[in-house]
Amino acid sequence: MDISTIEKFIAIEEIKNLRIRYAHYLDGNNIESVISLFSEDAICQTDRNPWRGRAEIKAGLEKAFSDYDQQNHGSYPFLHSITNQWVELTSPDTAEGRCYLIDLVSERNNGESPLLLLGLYSDEYKLLDGKWYINRSRLDVIWPERNVEGGEPGKNLVLPD
Repeated sequence: MDISTIEKFIAIEEIKNLRIRYAHYLDGNNIESVISLFSEDAICQTDRNPWRGRAEIKAGLEKAFSDYDQQNHGSYPFLHSITNQWVELTSPDTAEGRCYLIDLVSERNNGESPLLLLGLYSDEYKLLDGKWYINRSRLDVIWPERNVEGGEPGKNLVLPD
């Protein structure tokens, strides 16, 4: 791979920003902006069957939103806290990453735990026309019910097919 240290640093920061923007857009119910972070033929797998392409991802997120916004606030009743991001460039136009998800619920009663789940996002990124996109994404759940495929960015990271 023949790119400078500065170019690597810039690429990694741009890639990290994708996942951070994803969390902010999702929690604010800005689905159009969430979708814009994915490549046209992206695959996204959460606790449901994989969504393939922007149209399926959009439909899946809209359904999840309607399922979860039970108090009709107009936003997800969650805060997706992203941390411990690890990104490895696998070529000048591809990368893989993994980060922690601490998913908090904002609509629980006082005294109830706000913790919904602990997870790990595993992502593949592509540089298309000078812009980075999420190309494949998988959510591994650590708690409350363990469902982890594993791997490391740039080294056997398990992603949806």
